[in-house]
Amino acid sequence: MARAWLCQSLRPIPSRPSRSLEPVLTVFCATMFLRSWPRRQLYYHPLAALTVVAVCLGPRVLCAFNPAKGTEAQCEVCENFLGRFYKSLKEKHSDFSMASIEDELVNSCKNTKGKENRLCYYIGATSDAATKILSEVSRPMSAHVPVSKICEKLKKTDIQICELKYERQLDLTSVDLSKMRVAELRKILDSWGEVCRACIEKTDFVNLIRELAPKHTGTTSRADL
Repeated sequence: MARAWLCQSLRPIPSRPSRSLEPVLTVFCATMFLRSWPRRQLYYHPLAALTVVAVCLGPRVLCAFNPAKGTEAQCEVCENFLGRFYKSLKEKHSDFSMASIEDELVNSCKNTKGKENRLCYYIGATSDAATKILSEVSRPMSAHVPVSKICEKLKKTDIQICELKYERQLDLTSVDLSKMRVAELRKILDSWGEVCRACIEKTDFVNLIRELAPKHTGTTSRADL
């Protein structure tokens, strides 16, 4: 709590030594400070050593080691999907008007599935979407705002957008499909958008996955399956 208060109360320092002198000043400050502080107190009280760092390097260093920083969930699906979408617009030499972006986005979402389809639903690019916030994508994208910034703004509108994560990819070259349950095999097919209507036995699912693996993953499953 004390560190949070310290970080919030920081203000820019009017005069700051050049970066080339900072290491020298830091070593000098730490040396003088340690000589004036009883060694026994430094040994038994780690907080004293931390105080040395705070005095010599400044409180901004303590704020830089904030464990909460960098742990926020990234907008994985949003950034990936919109990144590819933006790249496709450039390849098509789009005029990047809001209307054209929204039309292309709706068309792109027609071919999505899984988490990306859910993203399209959240932003209103599907026919069954409950809300329409396409302008929150088209407006900044028409100005070539980075996709990461667009997703950050979308998060403020609907936090679920950044909670979307891709399913862990299954390595078919190392997994033994024959030891998996039918429900797990069916889930693999579902993630590929495939359905095994004629599958009765477990081996039917295994054989179909082995047959479709090169198409969807570019790899083949283990030969001993």
